[in-house]
Amino acid sequence: MSTDLLPFLALSGAPAFIVFAVVAIFAVVVLFVLFRFLGVWIRARVSNAPVGMLTLIAMSLRKVPVTLIVDGRITASKAGLEITTDQLEAHYLAGGAVNHVVLALVAADKANLD
Repeated sequence: MSTDLLPFLALSGAPAFIVFAVVAIFAVVVLFVLFRFLGVWIRARVSNAPVGMLTLIAMSLRKVPVTLIVDGRITASKAGLEITTDQLEAHYLAGGAVNHVVLALVAADKANLD
């Protein structure tokens, strides 16, 4: 194996430690994100109400309860309603009760109310 092909293997001492530390920190961050959001992401994907991983991270950074929004989206999707995560998140940030509104929308749809 030539060091011309893989120059990062030729690193030794401090530069190798810095590269290893950066890779280790990146791996820890990726694992943290996966452990925190993977279950919710899979649940939404399996329920045909997909939500992007970056959307979940952004909601978390805005202090929006991710599971509340995803559960509301799943409920609406299963009832045949097209409600986006942005709409549910905006409603939550405005102080609304997401669960109650989603259930009311489902009931209105079932009663053929517009």
